[in-house]
This record gives sequence, structure tokens and C-alpha cells, in this order.
Amino acid sequence: MLQLPETPRMTKLAPLEDAYELCRQVTAQYSKTFYLGTLLMPEAKRRAIWAIYVWCRRTDELVDGPNSALTTDATLDGWEQNLESIFAGNPLEDADVALVDTLSRFPIGIQPFRDMIAGQRMDLYRSRYETFEELNLYCYRVAGTVGLMSTAVMGIDESQASAPWYRPLTGDSPTQEAIALGIANQLTNILRDVGEDARRGRIYIPLEDLALFNYTEQDLFDGVVDDRWRELMRFQIQRARKVYAQAEQGISLLSPDARFPVWAALMLYRQILDVIEQNQYDVFRKRAYVPGLRKFLCLPIARLRAEVL
Repeated sequence: MLQLPETPRMTKLAPLEDAYELCRQVTAQYSKTFYLGTLLMPEAKRRAIWAIYVWCRRTDELVDGPNSALTTDATLDGWEQNLESIFAGNPLEDADVALVDTLSRFPIGIQPFRDMIAGQRMDLYRSRYETFEELNLYCYRVAGTVGLMSTAVMGIDESQASAPWYRPLTGDSPTQEAIALGIANQLTNILRDVGEDARRGRIYIPLEDLALFNYTEQDLFDGVVDDRWRELMRFQIQRARKVYAQAEQGISLLSPDARFPVWAALMLYRQILDVIEQNQYDVFRKRAYVPGLRKFLCLPIARLRAEVL
């Protein structure tokens, strides 16, 4: 699990370059597919994304890390106070030094960070979601927010809106599409990690969907893979792919130097769904991961899409 060094508040914090290097190392260690996508970005943008990623991971570790049993509402209140300090330009930990610098360079608002903390609060008290609407809110808070944070770094190509081929999206910027990419990634995580979450007593697949396919909570805890489960997973994968398709529509509005890495990140993560299918939907005993060679083979396609779509 993620282990960042404890930094006493009266102790001198890491120099800026060391702070960014720490963020790079953490990103490379804990999210190899995501890290590969960041390497396709210009240096300033990838460093900013590393800083954001580490804050998000530290936030997630509060409820999913080795000490999560000790996390309370008061813990998250304190974490939100730390966030306010960071946005005021006062880092408290070494990794915060990089995030403070990132905030000074890119127009990132605080609300998505607050919303993510609200998502962690949901994990404190909820282990089930009755409907997809309920799950969608959770996915927005813990992952759609990352799309908002990242879009501020990636930048928008304002010239696209006046181009003759421009097709209006859901708003004046690819905000909803950025949120959709985060949600699609989270839906993918949920499907990949069904077995792991079940061992912790959590079920993220909506209960109404389980009922639709006559598949019970006990079946899930027992790791039953039968026709009911396969049909249920096909339904979930189809939903996730529709959200990825929505996310694709906003990539052309991003700054040109951001389109290739975003296309690559989307395609790389979406391939996890393909692997789940290839594993016959057995996410209880087989970890769905994309082999390294397969990741690299998709990069030329991502480059082409970034240039022509």
C-alpha cells in the first residue's frame, strides 16, 4: 500500500524537484497504466498530473489503506482542512509541495477535491448501492472529479469551437466528457475488483442489476461464475463502454498536446474490459490486466486518433 513519509510540520519540507520526483515514483509504482499515459504529456503537464494523482491516492488510502479502520468523519474533516491549507499555498507534507506548485501554474479549482473527499465519506458508511443512479454519484465523486482536475491541466483548444467541423457537446467545454472518462475508469475498476471488494464485504454493482439477472449477494460472495453472472457482467461492460464513448467526444476539444495522452489513457484502460471478457468474466480468481506489449501496440492507434478525430 502507499506509504508516504511522515513529515513533522515544523520540519523543513522537500525541495520542489524532490517533491515532484516523489510524486512521479508513487504514480509509477501504483498505477503503471496511468503512468504510461502521463509520459506522453509535455513535462509541465505530466508533473502536474503526478501531483494530482498522489493527492487523490492519499485521499483514497484514508478509506482503503492499511489504516482505514481508524478513519472517521473527523479524519476526513482534518484532511479537508489540510486541503484548504494547500490551496492557500501552505503545504504540510512533501507531496503537497508539488501540488501547491501545480495549483500556481494551472487554473484548478478546489471543488473537485472537496467532492472527492465527499466520495470517501460515502465509503465510510456504504457498502452497497441500490441503483445505478446512486453508484453514478459515487463514481463522480471518487473518479469523475479527477477528470475535472485533469482538464484544467490539459487545457482547452478554444479554436475548435469556431471550426466548421465542430459539433457542440454537452456544454461549452468538454467538462461532462472529462467527468465521463473518470466515471468510465471507475466502472472498470469496479468490474475488475469485484472479488477483492467482496472479500472486504463491499458490493459496488447495483443491487437492482443483481436482481435483474437473478444473481444474489451470496452468489457474489461465493464467487459463482455461471450464465447469470456472465450476462450480468456483459450488461455492466456494455454500460461502461457507453460511458467511454461519451468521453471520446470531448478529446478533440483539448489542447493538441493533450489529445494523444488522453486517447492513450482511455484506450489502455478500456482494454481491461476486453481482458475481463477473455477471462470468461471470472474476476474472482483471475486478475484482469493488460500485458505490456499490448499496451504499446495501442499507442500508434491512439496517435492516429489524436491527429484525425
